[in-house]
Amino acid sequence: MKVHHAEIVISAVSPAQYPEGSLPEIALSGRSNVGKSSFINTLIDRKNLARTSSKPGKTQTLNFYLIENSLLFVDVPGYGYAKVSKTERAKWGQMIETYLTKREQLKAVVSLVDLRHAPSQEDIQMYQFLKYYDIPVILVATKGDKIPRGKWNKHESVIKKALDFDNNDEFIIFSSVTKEGKEQAWQAIQQAIAD
Repeated sequence: MKVHHAEIVISAVSPAQYPEGSLPEIALSGRSNVGKSSFINTLIDRKNLARTSSKPGKTQTLNFYLIENSLLFVDVPGYGYAKVSKTERAKWGQMIETYLTKREQLKAVVSLVDLRHAPSQEDIQMYQFLKYYDIPVILVATKGDKIPRGKWNKHESVIKKALDFDNNDEFIIFSSVTKEGKEQAWQAIQQAIAD
């Protein structure tokens, strides 16, 4: 998909602030430094619509991005970042859970993990949470350029095993540097919207 128009429409913390209308939504979740902003920017061919930050844990709201006036990307606060108090984290957790379980426009969640490492406890919990609520998952393993191609399979199987991966879900190896997986990610997203 060639994106000509993308803009942030609102940063929300509660359902009252979610955008109105019936456009399909794709949420993006992952650890604070997994490369979520880079993933969004690569998909929409922008340098900095989603702010990439050297300080992980910057996103503290649900950020709704309007893409081509036909769908919304919803950037969910990154998890697993320690510099936030437990109460703050619990608030985020509540906010994210409310959005993921109650939002009818949500078509799928792009769950990002780092290809280089085994999934964290939070990655596993997030995946199990999505499966439990029957929310379609597109699993994206970022930073593919940091690992030689010959070792991809090994890393992929470590991730799948840790997550108890459901083979009906899409698994995509991605790199914002080489654009590897970009087309595949768009296909999976368009498929999710069409379903």
